[in-house]
Amino acid sequence: MRHKARKQGEETVSEYDRHPVAPKSLKPGRYFAASYAGEHVAGTEFVIGALFVSWGVGAVEVIKGLAVGNLLAVLTWAIICAPIATDTRLTLYAYLEKIAGPSFIKIFSVINGVLFCVLGGAMITVSASAVRILFGIPAQVEWYPTSFAFVMVAIAVGGFVSYAAAKGFTFVARFAEISAPWLISIFLVGALATLPVIVASSSAVTGLGGIGDFLTLAESDIWIDQNTEMNIWHVAAIAWGANLAFHGALGDMTILRFARRTSYGLYSAIGMFIGHFAAWLAAGVMGAGAALLAGAALTSLDAGEVAFQALGATGVVAVIIAGWTTSNPTIYRAGLAFQSLNPKWPRERVTLIVGVTTTFIAIFPFVFTGLLNFLGLMALVLAPTGGVIVAEHYGLKRLGMVRYWTKAKGKNLNVPAVLTWGLSLGLAAWLHFAEGLHVLFLFAPAWLFALLLYTFLAAVMGAATADRAAAQQLEEIETRRKAAEKYALANAETFSPPPLSTGRKFLLAVAVAALFASVVLGVMAYQGLDFGAFKLWLLIATGVYFTAAVLIVLTKGPLAENGS
Repeated sequence: MRHKARKQGEETVSEYDRHPVAPKSLKPGRYFAASYAGEHVAGTEFVIGALFVSWGVGAVEVIKGLAVGNLLAVLTWAIICAPIATDTRLTLYAYLEKIAGPSFIKIFSVINGVLFCVLGGAMITVSASAVRILFGIPAQVEWYPTSFAFVMVAIAVGGFVSYAAAKGFTFVARFAEISAPWLISIFLVGALATLPVIVASSSAVTGLGGIGDFLTLAESDIWIDQNTEMNIWHVAAIAWGANLAFHGALGDMTILRFARRTSYGLYSAIGMFIGHFAAWLAAGVMGAGAALLAGAALTSLDAGEVAFQALGATGVVAVIIAGWTTSNPTIYRAGLAFQSLNPKWPRERVTLIVGVTTTFIAIFPFVFTGLLNFLGLMALVLAPTGGVIVAEHYGLKRLGMVRYWTKAKGKNLNVPAVLTWGLSLGLAAWLHFAEGLHVLFLFAPAWLFALLLYTFLAAVMGAATADRAAAQQLEEIETRRKAAEKYALANAETFSPPPLSTGRKFLLAVAVAALFASVVLGVMAYQGLDFGAFKLWLLIATGVYFTAAVLIVLTKGPLAENGS
Protein backbone atom coordinates (compact mmCIF):
# COMPACT_ATOMS: atom_id res chain seq x y z
CA MET A 1 0.00 0.00 0.00
CA ARG A 2 1.33 3.36 -0.94
CA HIS A 3 1.25 6.35 1.35
CA LYS A 4 -1.58 8.72 0.60
CA ALA A 5 -0.86 12.35 -0.08
CA ARG A 6 -0.69 14.49 3.02
CA LYS A 7 -2.81 17.53 3.65
CA GLN A 8 -2.31 20.65 1.64
CA GLY A 9 0.96 22.33 2.42
CA GLU A 10 2.71 19.03 3.16
CA GLU A 11 4.72 16.80 0.85
CA THR A 12 3.53 13.68 -0.92
CA VAL A 13 5.45 10.53 -0.05
CA SER A 14 5.85 8.29 -3.09
CA GLU A 15 8.72 6.02 -2.15
CA TYR A 16 6.84 3.31 -0.17
CA ASP A 17 8.82 4.11 2.95
CA ARG A 18 6.84 1.80 5.28
CA HIS A 19 4.83 -0.51 3.04
CA PRO A 20 5.53 -2.93 0.18
CA VAL A 21 6.01 -1.45 -3.26
CA ALA A 22 2.87 -1.74 -5.40
CA PRO A 23 3.12 -3.76 -8.65
CA LYS A 24 2.49 -0.71 -10.84
CA SER A 25 5.62 0.97 -9.48
CA LEU A 26 8.06 -1.87 -10.13
CA LYS A 27 10.92 -0.90 -12.43
CA PRO A 28 12.41 -2.61 -15.51
CA GLY A 29 15.92 -3.96 -15.59
CA ARG A 30 17.53 -0.94 -17.26
CA TYR A 31 17.02 1.11 -14.08
CA PHE A 32 19.14 -1.31 -12.10
CA ALA A 33 21.74 -1.75 -14.82
CA ALA A 34 22.20 2.02 -14.93
CA SER A 35 22.02 2.44 -11.16
CA TYR A 36 24.72 -0.15 -10.47
CA ALA A 37 26.91 1.12 -13.28
CA GLY A 38 26.49 4.73 -12.19
CA GLU A 39 26.99 4.09 -8.48
CA HIS A 40 29.96 1.75 -8.76
CA VAL A 41 31.81 3.49 -11.57
CA ALA A 42 32.48 6.39 -9.27
CA GLY A 43 34.92 8.91 -7.90
CA THR A 44 36.15 6.49 -5.27
CA GLU A 45 37.44 4.21 -8.04
CA PHE A 46 40.15 6.83 -8.61
CA VAL A 47 41.02 6.53 -4.91
CA ILE A 48 40.85 2.77 -4.33
CA GLY A 49 42.37 1.81 -7.67
CA ALA A 50 45.34 4.06 -7.01
CA LEU A 51 45.71 2.75 -3.44
CA PHE A 52 46.38 -0.76 -4.72
CA VAL A 53 49.48 0.70 -6.39
CA SER A 54 50.72 1.99 -3.03
CA TRP A 55 49.82 -1.26 -1.22
CA GLY A 56 52.79 -3.05 -2.77
CA VAL A 57 50.74 -6.01 -4.09
CA GLY A 58 51.92 -7.58 -7.36
CA ALA A 59 49.91 -7.11 -10.56
CA VAL A 60 48.81 -10.73 -10.96
CA GLU A 61 47.66 -10.87 -7.33
CA VAL A 62 45.69 -7.64 -7.75
CA ILE A 63 43.95 -8.97 -10.86
CA LYS A 64 43.13 -12.37 -9.33
CA GLY A 65 42.05 -10.84 -6.02
CA LEU A 66 39.68 -8.42 -7.73
CA ALA A 67 38.17 -11.22 -9.83
CA VAL A 68 37.46 -13.41 -6.79
CA GLY A 69 36.20 -10.62 -4.53
CA ASN A 70 33.88 -9.08 -7.12
CA LEU A 71 32.42 -12.46 -8.02
CA LEU A 72 31.62 -13.06 -4.35
CA ALA A 73 29.97 -9.62 -4.16
CA VAL A 74 27.75 -10.31 -7.18
CA LEU A 75 26.72 -13.69 -5.78
CA THR A 76 25.86 -12.09 -2.44
CA TRP A 77 23.60 -9.57 -4.19
CA ALA A 78 22.00 -12.23 -6.38
CA ILE A 79 21.58 -15.03 -3.81
CA ILE A 80 20.92 -13.13 -0.57
CA CYS A 81 19.83 -9.52 -1.10
CA ALA A 82 17.70 -9.56 -4.27
CA PRO A 83 15.52 -12.59 -3.32
CA ILE A 84 14.63 -11.11 0.08
CA ALA A 85 14.03 -7.64 -1.42
CA THR A 86 11.65 -8.89 -4.13
CA ASP A 87 9.93 -11.29 -1.74
CA THR A 88 9.10 -8.61 0.85
CA ARG A 89 9.06 -5.42 -1.29
CA LEU A 90 10.17 -3.56 1.86
CA THR A 91 13.05 -1.29 2.70
CA LEU A 92 15.71 -2.78 4.94
CA TYR A 93 14.42 -0.59 7.78
CA ALA A 94 10.78 -1.61 7.45
CA TYR A 95 11.67 -5.30 7.25
CA LEU A 96 14.13 -5.16 10.13
CA GLU A 97 11.45 -3.45 12.24
CA LYS A 98 9.09 -6.30 11.43
CA ILE A 99 11.74 -8.80 12.55
CA ALA A 100 13.42 -7.06 15.47
CA GLY A 101 10.87 -4.51 16.68
CA PRO A 102 10.57 -0.70 16.71
CA SER A 103 13.13 -0.22 19.48
CA PHE A 104 15.79 -2.18 17.60
CA ILE A 105 15.22 -0.31 14.35
CA LYS A 106 15.69 3.04 16.06
CA ILE A 107 19.16 2.00 17.21
CA PHE A 108 20.03 0.43 13.88
CA SER A 109 18.72 3.33 11.81
CA VAL A 110 20.79 5.89 13.67
CA ILE A 111 23.98 3.83 13.34
CA ASN A 112 23.28 2.96 9.70
CA GLY A 113 22.33 6.52 8.82
CA VAL A 114 25.48 7.94 10.39
CA LEU A 115 27.65 5.44 8.50
CA PHE A 116 25.96 6.33 5.22
CA CYS A 117 26.40 10.03 5.98
CA VAL A 118 30.15 9.52 6.40
CA LEU A 119 30.33 7.46 3.20
CA GLY A 120 28.31 10.07 1.30
CA GLY A 121 30.60 12.74 2.71
CA ALA A 122 33.61 10.92 1.27
CA MET A 123 31.96 10.90 -2.16
CA ILE A 124 31.28 14.65 -1.98
CA THR A 125 34.89 15.23 -0.92
CA VAL A 126 36.02 13.28 -3.99
CA SER A 127 33.96 15.55 -6.25
CA ALA A 128 35.21 18.63 -4.43
CA SER A 129 38.80 17.45 -4.97
CA ALA A 130 38.18 17.90 -8.68
CA VAL A 131 36.32 21.21 -8.48
CA ARG A 132 39.11 22.72 -6.36
CA ILE A 133 41.47 22.37 -9.37
CA LEU A 134 39.33 24.83 -11.35
CA PHE A 135 39.96 27.49 -8.70
CA GLY A 136 43.59 26.73 -7.98
CA ILE A 137 42.84 25.48 -4.48
CA PRO A 138 45.63 23.28 -3.06
CA ALA A 139 45.05 19.57 -2.45
CA GLN A 140 43.55 18.79 0.95
CA VAL A 141 45.81 16.16 2.54
CA GLU A 142 45.16 16.90 6.22
CA TRP A 143 42.21 15.52 8.21
CA TYR A 144 40.82 19.07 8.40
CA PRO A 145 40.31 21.64 5.59
CA THR A 146 43.21 24.01 5.00
CA SER A 147 41.39 26.31 2.60
CA PHE A 148 38.18 28.31 3.08
CA ALA A 149 37.65 28.15 -0.67
CA PHE A 150 37.63 24.34 -0.48
CA VAL A 151 34.95 24.55 2.21
CA MET A 152 32.80 26.64 -0.14
CA VAL A 153 33.35 24.15 -2.97
CA ALA A 154 32.34 21.21 -0.78
CA ILE A 155 29.19 23.05 0.31
CA ALA A 156 28.23 23.80 -3.30
CA VAL A 157 28.77 20.21 -4.42
CA GLY A 158 26.92 18.88 -1.38
CA GLY A 159 23.95 21.13 -2.07
CA PHE A 160 23.49 19.77 -5.58
CA VAL A 161 23.88 16.15 -4.47
CA SER A 162 21.42 16.58 -1.60
CA TYR A 163 18.79 18.03 -3.92
CA ALA A 164 19.19 15.13 -6.35
CA ALA A 165 18.94 12.53 -3.56
CA ALA A 166 15.82 14.17 -2.13
CA LYS A 167 14.06 13.75 -5.48
CA GLY A 168 13.96 9.99 -4.90
CA PHE A 169 14.92 6.73 -6.56
CA THR A 170 13.69 7.53 -10.06
CA PHE A 171 15.59 10.82 -10.23
CA VAL A 172 18.76 9.12 -8.96
CA ALA A 173 18.43 6.30 -11.49
CA ARG A 174 17.85 8.67 -14.41
CA PHE A 175 20.91 10.72 -13.46
CA ALA A 176 22.93 7.50 -13.41
CA GLU A 177 21.55 6.48 -16.82
CA ILE A 178 23.03 9.60 -18.38
CA SER A 179 26.38 9.33 -16.65
CA ALA A 180 27.13 5.60 -16.60
CA PRO A 181 28.02 4.97 -20.27
CA TRP A 182 30.36 7.95 -20.37
CA LEU A 183 32.03 7.13 -17.04
CA ILE A 184 32.72 3.59 -18.21
CA SER A 185 34.42 4.84 -21.35
CA ILE A 186 36.41 7.54 -19.57
CA PHE A 187 38.29 5.10 -17.31
CA LEU A 188 39.37 3.14 -20.39
CA VAL A 189 40.41 6.33 -22.16
CA GLY A 190 42.42 7.55 -19.16
CA ALA A 191 44.31 4.28 -18.89
CA LEU A 192 45.09 4.24 -22.62
CA ALA A 193 46.30 7.84 -22.55
CA THR A 194 48.69 7.37 -19.62
CA LEU A 195 50.18 4.01 -20.60
CA PRO A 196 52.74 5.61 -22.97
CA VAL A 197 53.97 7.82 -20.10
CA ILE A 198 54.64 4.73 -17.99
CA VAL A 199 56.26 2.85 -20.88
CA ALA A 200 58.58 5.81 -21.56
CA SER A 201 59.87 5.74 -17.99
CA SER A 202 60.15 1.95 -17.75
CA SER A 203 63.36 -0.04 -18.03
CA ALA A 204 61.45 -3.32 -18.28
CA VAL A 205 59.72 -2.81 -21.65
CA THR A 206 60.18 -0.59 -24.69
CA GLY A 207 56.63 -1.00 -25.97
CA LEU A 208 53.43 -2.98 -25.57
CA GLY A 209 53.16 -5.73 -28.15
CA GLY A 210 50.67 -7.86 -26.25
CA ILE A 211 49.29 -8.96 -22.88
CA GLY A 212 52.69 -10.34 -21.88
CA ASP A 213 54.34 -6.94 -22.27
CA PHE A 214 51.52 -5.29 -20.33
CA LEU A 215 51.89 -7.74 -17.43
CA THR A 216 55.64 -7.14 -17.41
CA LEU A 217 55.06 -3.38 -17.29
CA ALA A 218 52.37 -3.78 -14.64
CA GLU A 219 54.65 -5.85 -12.38
CA SER A 220 57.66 -3.56 -12.81
CA ASP A 221 56.14 -0.06 -12.92
CA ILE A 222 52.51 -0.06 -11.71
CA TRP A 223 51.61 -2.76 -9.16
CA ILE A 224 55.06 -3.52 -7.82
CA ASP A 225 55.33 -6.41 -5.35
CA GLN A 226 57.02 -4.93 -2.29
CA ASN A 227 56.57 -7.94 0.02
CA THR A 228 54.25 -6.05 2.36
CA GLU A 229 51.60 -7.66 4.57
CA MET A 230 48.99 -6.96 1.89
CA ASN A 231 48.31 -9.79 -0.57
CA ILE A 232 45.73 -11.29 -2.91
CA TRP A 233 43.31 -12.01 -0.05
CA HIS A 234 43.34 -8.41 1.15
CA VAL A 235 42.48 -7.33 -2.39
CA ALA A 236 39.67 -9.91 -2.58
CA ALA A 237 38.38 -8.86 0.84
CA ILE A 238 38.07 -5.19 -0.08
CA ALA A 239 36.39 -6.08 -3.40
CA TRP A 240 33.85 -8.27 -1.59
CA GLY A 241 33.45 -6.25 1.59
CA ALA A 242 33.52 -2.69 0.21
CA ASN A 243 29.79 -2.93 -0.46
CA LEU A 244 28.80 -5.46 2.19
CA ALA A 245 26.51 -2.84 3.71
CA PHE A 246 24.51 -3.01 0.48
CA HIS A 247 24.50 -6.76 -0.28
CA GLY A 248 25.42 -8.93 2.76
CA ALA A 249 23.84 -6.48 5.21
CA LEU A 250 20.91 -6.04 2.79
CA GLY A 251 21.03 -2.26 2.42
CA ASP A 252 20.09 -2.63 -1.25
CA MET A 253 16.69 -4.00 -0.29
CA THR A 254 15.89 -0.28 -0.46
CA ILE A 255 16.69 -0.27 -4.19
CA LEU A 256 15.92 -3.85 -5.26
CA ARG A 257 12.42 -3.79 -3.74
CA PHE A 258 11.50 -1.97 -6.96
CA ALA A 259 12.83 -4.81 -9.18
CA ARG A 260 10.32 -6.69 -11.28
CA ARG A 261 12.43 -9.84 -11.09
CA THR A 262 14.79 -11.35 -8.54
CA SER A 263 17.34 -11.90 -11.29
CA TYR A 264 17.93 -8.13 -11.41
CA GLY A 265 20.37 -8.66 -8.56
CA LEU A 266 22.77 -9.94 -11.23
CA TYR A 267 22.91 -6.43 -12.67
CA SER A 268 25.32 -5.75 -9.81
CA ALA A 269 27.91 -7.51 -12.01
CA ILE A 270 27.93 -4.39 -14.21
CA GLY A 271 28.99 -2.29 -11.27
CA MET A 272 31.44 -4.84 -9.88
CA PHE A 273 33.27 -5.96 -13.00
CA ILE A 274 33.23 -2.62 -14.79
CA GLY A 275 33.50 -0.39 -11.72
CA HIS A 276 35.36 -2.48 -9.14
CA PHE A 277 37.46 -4.53 -11.55
CA ALA A 278 38.14 -2.73 -14.81
CA ALA A 279 37.88 0.80 -13.37
CA TRP A 280 40.07 -0.03 -10.35
CA LEU A 281 42.72 -1.44 -12.69
CA ALA A 282 42.39 1.55 -15.02
CA ALA A 283 42.65 3.92 -12.04
CA GLY A 284 45.84 2.16 -10.99
CA VAL A 285 47.32 2.80 -14.42
CA MET A 286 46.16 6.43 -14.32
CA GLY A 287 47.55 6.85 -10.80
CA ALA A 288 50.98 5.59 -11.79
CA GLY A 289 50.97 7.76 -14.92
CA ALA A 290 49.67 10.83 -13.08
CA ALA A 291 52.45 10.56 -10.49
CA LEU A 292 55.01 10.59 -13.30
CA LEU A 293 53.34 13.51 -15.06
CA ALA A 294 53.08 15.53 -11.85
CA GLY A 295 56.57 14.59 -10.70
CA ALA A 296 55.18 13.69 -7.27
CA ALA A 297 54.49 10.64 -5.15
CA LEU A 298 51.12 9.04 -5.79
CA THR A 299 50.23 9.31 -2.10
CA SER A 300 50.37 13.12 -2.36
CA LEU A 301 47.76 13.25 -5.15
CA ASP A 302 44.02 13.27 -4.58
CA ALA A 303 41.44 11.85 -6.99
CA GLY A 304 40.95 15.19 -8.75
CA GLU A 305 44.67 15.60 -9.38
CA VAL A 306 45.05 12.05 -10.73
CA ALA A 307 42.18 12.55 -13.18
CA PHE A 308 43.35 16.03 -14.17
CA GLN A 309 46.88 14.84 -14.95
CA ALA A 310 45.55 11.96 -17.05
CA LEU A 311 42.58 13.60 -18.78
CA GLY A 312 42.83 17.34 -18.33
CA ALA A 313 39.58 19.25 -17.79
CA THR A 314 37.61 16.15 -18.76
CA GLY A 315 39.15 14.40 -15.76
CA VAL A 316 37.78 17.13 -13.51
CA VAL A 317 34.32 16.57 -15.00
CA ALA A 318 34.71 12.80 -14.58
CA VAL A 319 35.53 12.98 -10.88
CA ILE A 320 32.73 15.47 -10.21
CA ILE A 321 30.10 13.34 -11.95
CA ALA A 322 31.48 10.09 -10.54
CA GLY A 323 31.23 11.50 -7.03
CA TRP A 324 27.67 12.65 -7.67
CA THR A 325 26.49 9.26 -8.98
CA THR A 326 27.75 7.55 -5.81
CA SER A 327 26.76 10.14 -3.22
CA ASN A 328 23.22 10.51 -4.62
CA PRO A 329 22.02 6.98 -3.73
CA THR A 330 24.12 6.97 -0.55
CA ILE A 331 22.39 10.08 0.81
CA TYR A 332 19.07 8.64 -0.42
CA ARG A 333 19.73 5.53 1.71
CA ALA A 334 20.75 7.65 4.71
CA GLY A 335 17.54 9.66 4.37
CA LEU A 336 15.47 6.48 4.45
CA ALA A 337 17.39 5.33 7.53
CA PHE A 338 16.55 8.44 9.53
CA GLN A 339 13.04 8.72 8.10
CA SER A 340 12.33 5.23 9.43
CA LEU A 341 12.63 6.63 12.98
CA ASN A 342 9.30 8.38 12.52
CA PRO A 343 7.00 7.55 9.57
CA LYS A 344 5.37 10.99 9.84
CA TRP A 345 8.59 12.73 8.82
CA PRO A 346 8.53 13.52 5.08
CA ARG A 347 11.32 11.59 3.34
CA GLU A 348 12.35 14.51 1.10
CA ARG A 349 12.73 16.87 4.05
CA VAL A 350 14.68 14.28 6.06
CA THR A 351 16.94 13.58 3.08
CA LEU A 352 17.71 17.28 2.71
CA ILE A 353 18.65 17.49 6.40
CA VAL A 354 20.84 14.42 5.96
CA GLY A 355 22.40 16.10 2.94
CA VAL A 356 23.33 19.13 5.00
CA THR A 357 24.93 16.86 7.63
CA THR A 358 26.77 14.89 4.97
CA THR A 359 28.04 18.08 3.37
CA PHE A 360 29.41 19.23 6.73
CA ILE A 361 31.26 15.90 7.05
CA ALA A 362 32.62 16.32 3.51
CA ILE A 363 34.39 19.51 4.53
CA PHE A 364 36.82 17.37 6.55
CA PRO A 365 39.05 15.33 4.19
CA PHE A 366 39.65 12.57 6.76
CA VAL A 367 36.61 10.79 5.32
CA PHE A 368 38.49 10.66 2.02
CA THR A 369 42.00 9.77 3.20
CA GLY A 370 40.80 6.95 5.49
CA LEU A 371 38.28 5.47 3.06
CA LEU A 372 39.46 1.85 3.01
CA ASN A 373 39.57 1.51 6.78
CA PHE A 374 36.14 3.10 7.02
CA LEU A 375 34.69 0.67 4.46
CA GLY A 376 36.09 -2.25 6.45
CA LEU A 377 34.61 -0.87 9.68
CA MET A 378 31.25 -0.18 8.04
CA ALA A 379 31.07 -3.73 6.69
CA LEU A 380 31.86 -5.11 10.13
CA VAL A 381 29.32 -3.01 12.04
CA LEU A 382 26.45 -3.84 9.67
CA ALA A 383 27.31 -7.48 8.90
CA PRO A 384 25.53 -9.03 11.94
CA THR A 385 22.16 -7.57 10.97
CA GLY A 386 22.44 -9.30 7.61
CA GLY A 387 22.94 -12.63 9.37
CA VAL A 388 19.93 -11.94 11.61
CA ILE A 389 17.66 -11.15 8.65
CA VAL A 390 18.70 -14.21 6.64
CA ALA A 391 18.20 -16.45 9.69
CA GLU A 392 14.71 -15.03 10.31
CA HIS A 393 13.64 -14.98 6.67
CA TYR A 394 14.79 -18.47 5.72
CA GLY A 395 15.91 -20.40 8.80
CA LEU A 396 13.27 -20.19 11.49
CA LYS A 397 10.35 -21.52 9.45
CA ARG A 398 12.42 -24.36 8.02
CA LEU A 399 13.43 -25.36 11.55
CA GLY A 400 9.81 -25.45 12.73
CA MET A 401 9.88 -22.11 14.53
CA VAL A 402 7.69 -19.02 14.11
CA ARG A 403 8.87 -16.37 11.69
CA TYR A 404 8.23 -12.76 12.79
CA TRP A 405 7.74 -14.09 16.32
CA THR A 406 8.66 -10.74 17.92
CA LYS A 407 5.81 -9.00 16.10
CA ALA A 408 3.47 -11.89 16.83
CA LYS A 409 4.22 -11.54 20.55
CA GLY A 410 3.65 -7.78 20.36
CA LYS A 411 7.14 -6.97 21.62
CA ASN A 412 9.00 -3.77 20.80
CA LEU A 413 12.45 -5.31 21.00
CA ASN A 414 13.90 -8.58 19.73
CA VAL A 415 16.41 -9.31 22.50
CA PRO A 416 18.19 -12.15 20.61
CA ALA A 417 18.84 -9.73 17.73
CA VAL A 418 20.45 -7.20 20.08
CA LEU A 419 22.56 -9.87 21.78
CA THR A 420 23.58 -11.30 18.41
CA TRP A 421 24.70 -7.92 17.14
CA GLY A 422 26.75 -7.15 20.25
CA LEU A 423 28.31 -10.61 20.59
CA SER A 424 29.19 -10.73 16.87
CA LEU A 425 31.05 -7.43 17.16
CA GLY A 426 32.70 -8.76 20.31
CA LEU A 427 33.92 -11.81 18.39
CA ALA A 428 35.29 -9.55 15.65
CA ALA A 429 37.10 -7.42 18.22
CA TRP A 430 38.69 -10.53 19.74
CA LEU A 431 39.75 -11.82 16.30
CA HIS A 432 41.32 -8.45 15.50
CA PHE A 433 43.06 -7.54 18.75
CA ALA A 434 43.89 -10.99 20.11
CA GLU A 435 44.42 -12.96 16.91
CA GLY A 436 45.62 -10.14 14.66
CA LEU A 437 43.03 -10.65 11.91
CA HIS A 438 43.03 -7.66 9.55
CA VAL A 439 39.98 -5.37 9.73
CA LEU A 440 39.17 -6.16 6.08
CA PHE A 441 38.51 -9.82 6.96
CA LEU A 442 36.32 -9.35 10.04
CA PHE A 443 32.95 -9.01 8.31
CA ALA A 444 32.81 -12.63 7.11
CA PRO A 445 33.12 -14.40 10.50
CA ALA A 446 30.87 -11.75 12.10
CA TRP A 447 28.11 -12.39 9.51
CA LEU A 448 28.30 -16.18 9.77
CA PHE A 449 28.46 -16.12 13.57
CA ALA A 450 25.38 -13.88 13.67
CA LEU A 451 23.46 -16.24 11.40
CA LEU A 452 24.11 -19.22 13.70
CA LEU A 453 23.88 -17.40 17.02
CA TYR A 454 20.58 -15.67 16.25
CA THR A 455 18.99 -18.95 15.20
CA PHE A 456 20.01 -20.51 18.52
CA LEU A 457 19.02 -17.54 20.70
CA ALA A 458 15.68 -17.11 18.93
CA ALA A 459 14.91 -20.79 19.51
CA VAL A 460 15.51 -20.59 23.26
CA MET A 461 14.02 -17.12 23.80
CA GLY A 462 10.63 -17.29 22.10
CA ALA A 463 10.59 -18.26 18.42
CA ALA A 464 9.78 -21.88 19.20
CA THR A 465 6.87 -21.06 21.53
CA ALA A 466 5.32 -17.96 19.92
CA ASP A 467 1.62 -17.77 19.10
CA ARG A 468 1.43 -19.50 15.74
CA ALA A 469 -2.06 -18.18 15.02
CA ALA A 470 -0.91 -14.54 15.20
CA ALA A 471 2.14 -15.32 13.08
CA GLN A 472 -0.03 -17.15 10.56
CA GLN A 473 -2.13 -14.01 10.08
CA LEU A 474 1.01 -12.09 9.13
CA GLU A 475 1.99 -14.85 6.70
CA GLU A 476 -1.47 -14.86 5.13
CA ILE A 477 -1.34 -11.11 4.53
CA GLU A 478 1.97 -11.61 2.74
CA THR A 479 0.60 -14.53 0.72
CA ARG A 480 -2.35 -12.46 -0.51
CA ARG A 481 -0.07 -9.54 -1.41
CA LYS A 482 2.26 -11.80 -3.41
CA ALA A 483 -0.67 -13.39 -5.23
CA ALA A 484 -2.03 -9.95 -6.17
CA GLU A 485 1.42 -8.87 -7.37
CA LYS A 486 1.83 -12.02 -9.46
CA TYR A 487 -1.59 -11.49 -11.04
CA ALA A 488 -0.89 -7.82 -11.75
CA LEU A 489 2.44 -8.55 -13.41
CA ALA A 490 1.01 -11.44 -15.44
CA ASN A 491 -1.80 -9.24 -16.75
CA ALA A 492 0.17 -6.05 -17.22
CA GLU A 493 0.43 -4.74 -20.74
CA THR A 494 3.78 -5.39 -22.31
CA PHE A 495 5.55 -2.11 -22.67
CA SER A 496 6.70 -1.17 -26.13
CA PRO A 497 8.77 1.99 -26.42
CA PRO A 498 7.12 4.57 -28.64
CA PRO A 499 8.76 4.99 -32.04
CA LEU A 500 11.64 7.41 -31.89
CA SER A 501 11.14 10.67 -33.67
CA THR A 502 13.74 11.81 -36.16
CA GLY A 503 15.04 14.32 -33.64
CA ARG A 504 15.48 11.71 -30.92
CA LYS A 505 17.18 9.31 -33.33
CA PHE A 506 19.58 12.09 -34.21
CA LEU A 507 20.33 12.87 -30.54
CA LEU A 508 20.90 9.20 -29.76
CA ALA A 509 23.25 8.88 -32.73
CA VAL A 510 25.17 11.97 -31.60
CA ALA A 511 25.55 10.59 -28.05
CA VAL A 512 26.80 7.22 -29.29
CA ALA A 513 29.16 8.89 -31.74
CA ALA A 514 30.57 11.07 -28.95
CA LEU A 515 31.24 8.02 -26.80
CA PHE A 516 32.91 6.25 -29.71
CA ALA A 517 34.98 9.34 -30.46
CA SER A 518 36.17 9.46 -26.85
CA VAL A 519 37.45 5.89 -27.04
CA VAL A 520 39.10 6.57 -30.41
CA LEU A 521 40.85 9.58 -28.87
CA GLY A 522 42.17 7.33 -26.11
CA VAL A 523 43.55 4.91 -28.69
CA MET A 524 45.12 7.82 -30.60
CA ALA A 525 46.72 9.14 -27.39
CA TYR A 526 48.10 5.66 -26.76
CA GLN A 527 49.56 5.70 -30.27
CA GLY A 528 51.22 9.09 -29.83
CA LEU A 529 48.63 11.88 -30.33
CA ASP A 530 49.83 15.15 -28.79
CA PHE A 531 48.62 15.19 -25.16
CA GLY A 532 47.32 18.74 -25.37
CA ALA A 533 45.27 18.01 -28.49
CA PHE A 534 43.97 14.81 -26.91
CA LYS A 535 42.69 16.65 -23.83
CA LEU A 536 41.05 19.41 -25.88
CA TRP A 537 39.19 17.06 -28.23
CA LEU A 538 38.17 14.80 -25.36
CA LEU A 539 36.59 17.78 -23.60
CA ILE A 540 34.69 18.64 -26.78
CA ALA A 541 33.45 15.05 -27.15
CA THR A 542 32.34 15.11 -23.50
CA GLY A 543 30.36 18.32 -24.02
CA VAL A 544 28.66 16.87 -27.09
CA TYR A 545 27.75 13.65 -25.28
CA PHE A 546 26.16 15.30 -22.25
CA THR A 547 24.30 17.84 -24.36
CA ALA A 548 22.75 15.07 -26.44
CA ALA A 549 22.08 12.76 -23.46
CA VAL A 550 20.37 15.45 -21.40
CA LEU A 551 18.20 16.46 -24.35
CA ILE A 552 17.16 12.83 -24.82
CA VAL A 553 16.02 12.65 -21.20
CA LEU A 554 14.24 15.99 -21.37
CA THR A 555 12.34 14.83 -24.45
CA LYS A 556 11.58 11.44 -22.84
CA GLY A 557 13.67 9.46 -25.25
CA PRO A 558 15.15 6.00 -24.63
CA LEU A 559 16.99 7.14 -21.51
CA ALA A 560 13.88 8.61 -19.92
CA GLU A 561 11.34 7.00 -17.63
CA ASN A 562 9.14 5.04 -20.02
CA GLY A 563 7.26 1.95 -19.17
CA SER A 564 7.81 2.14 -15.46
